[in-house]
Amino acid sequence: MKRKSKINQILEMPREPKITIISFDEILIENYKGILEYEEFFIKVDTEIGIININGYKLTLEQITDEDIGIKGSIKSIELEKN
Repeated sequence: MKRKSKINQILEMPREPKITIISFDEILIENYKGILEYEEFFIKVDTEIGIININGYKLTLEQITDEDIGIKGSIKSIELEKN
């Protein structure tokens, strides 16, 4: 029984986000929960550990799947807000 509980704990662990900066014009965010705000100059993404704020110009969501988001545009800053 104890073994089954440990396996269930491992499977239920939250998935931490991974941010890949490809260039000043493109980033990829993996393991997100949702998009909280989306404007041409600001995107706010919710994750298990906090909120990721992307600031810039002409920002677009180029790729959206259940697991990752690709963002393109002139990225000026990336800020993290811890839960």
